[in-house]
Amino acid sequence: MDTSLVAMLGAIAFATYFQTVTGFGMGMIALGAASGFQLMPLGTAAVAVSLLTLLNSPLVLAGKLHHLDRRALGALLLGMIPAIYGGVWLLDYLSRSASTLLQFLLGTAITAGCAVLAVKPVRRDRLSSPTANVAAGAFAGLFGGLFGFSGPPLVFHLYRQPLEQVVVRSTLVTMFACSAAIRVAAVGMQGGLDAQVWLTFAAATPLVVAATFLGRRYPPPLSPPNLRRLAFVAVGLMGAGLMATALGSMN
Repeated sequence: MDTSLVAMLGAIAFATYFQTVTGFGMGMIALGAASGFQLMPLGTAAVAVSLLTLLNSPLVLAGKLHHLDRRALGALLLGMIPAIYGGVWLLDYLSRSASTLLQFLLGTAITAGCAVLAVKPVRRDRLSSPTANVAAGAFAGLFGGLFGFSGPPLVFHLYRQPLEQVVVRSTLVTMFACSAAIRVAAVGMQGGLDAQVWLTFAAATPLVVAATFLGRRYPPPLSPPNLRRLAFVAVGLMGAGLMATALGSMN
């Protein structure tokens, strides 16, 4: 087996465990590894990870669907789905330099906000209103359409809600499953589900199943505040990665 594929599979396994524990991170970690270490074409990796997200999500949610915050989920999806297409349109409309500057500014805002919350990961006293959930979903969808991932806004929003961790994780995983289904359908209609995508999916399937089992059975022994702190640190690193990518494009 090719060493690049082996390394990619290792990144996918780690990303799956992280997402099972926290509710997010699979796409960012796996795609970051694919891009940063040039393990495989980013387009191929993105589609394969979307398929693997659809495999991981039912395993994570098994027996936990009753934990979903359905009201928040509906409002978030109401904002996210149309905004994904808006983000794609905006990316086409903006010049390369303008979109790169926007990427840098968003990365800066995410990193700064998460740095504050990582130091003191406080939660809101009350649940956000439906309007706030729609707005958060729209921002996440816009983010996804522009930059290919919608995790940071959703994590930032949901991890500040006065909800149990299992509710936050279950809602996040469901959101990402819906987003992945949209992407897979769109790519499939364009004929993008090629042999390399299916090979990666097939090779990673047993690892994703095993990593999901380990994440459910053996999560890290972290208290809820420390788990929120871990989440904000991880998203802050994603923001820093956005900044670094934007700076690289400007040079």
